[in-house]
Amino acid sequence: MTKNTRLLLIDKDQVDSLLTLDDALDATREAFRLHGLGAGRVFPVVREKLASGGVFGIKSGGVEGQKILGFKAAGFWPGNRALGGEPHQATILLFDPDTGRPLCVIDGNVVTTLRTGAAGGLGLLQFARPESVRLCVFGTGVQAQIQARFALRLMPALRSLAYVSVNGKPDARFEAGIGPDAAARGCALAHAADRDAAVAASDVVITATPGTGPLFSLDAVRPGTHVNAVGADTEGKRELPAGLLARARLFVNDAVQARAIGETQWAKDLPCTTLGELLTGKAAFARQPDDITVFDMTGIALQDLTVAQLLLQRATASGAGTRVAWPW
Repeated sequence: MTKNTRLLLIDKDQVDSLLTLDDALDATREAFRLHGLGAGRVFPVVREKLASGGVFGIKSGGVEGQKILGFKAAGFWPGNRALGGEPHQATILLFDPDTGRPLCVIDGNVVTTLRTGAAGGLGLLQFARPESVRLCVFGTGVQAQIQARFALRLMPALRSLAYVSVNGKPDARFEAGIGPDAAARGCALAHAADRDAAVAASDVVITATPGTGPLFSLDAVRPGTHVNAVGADTEGKRELPAGLLARARLFVNDAVQARAIGETQWAKDLPCTTLGELLTGKAAFARQPDDITVFDMTGIALQDLTVAQLLLQRATASGAGTRVAWPW
């Protein structure tokens, strides 16, 4: 018997209309809570370099108790810049875990941006000193901007935001994107030409670049500094200087994944604690004034899936999205 089911498509603009920063923060927190409890599964990551110069990956997993199953196919295509497009591309699929039939296809670019920014925000809440006033951001792209937005949103004591660009010059687009948020919170925004000096003057450092090599020197990192490391997400990539992880308290999204494709691939034997373990009380962390902390943010499938499940629920309730016949 033919089953006349429909497949829901949610495009970029519809994701924008259905999802707020607070939604992303709540769903991402739930993803790490599920991970910490072992209630959510993360399957092995596929991450492969392409002959075109791009990188293609698949992150998948599920939450049996919540009927969530799916994956995100995503990667980085640097040639897209020449086409006027975003190098990062992502698509999310959710499935019915009982039948294997697809339920929903979601443009994953906005989801990836927000859930990664939200994870960075959670890292700042957990690891950075609450009285931190000086932030340094490496990178000026979409992810650097969302990391800065969450930092400004969640760290009310911030009073200065320095940014380091890849070409060493001020970036008008970055300043236009972040400037209003910074001004609204009384936070001075400035380009930093000397990256080591910017790190040495900062309480919090966020690295959100393509991650081809260390961005600053080890000696620039002062006691008490927290680092959110976002860019290293593939074998061979890194943003942090050699020796920093050994000096730091190390935290990760997922230990296996961090040792395979994150900053932790360069220090695989170091002990680390997952964010989920902290959120569920399975582990504890009491920051000391001189602690250097690093949050190695490789991103896990559960982040994408909890946000995608929320989008599916909202689109179903509101009638948003496009439905196409998908009989079986």
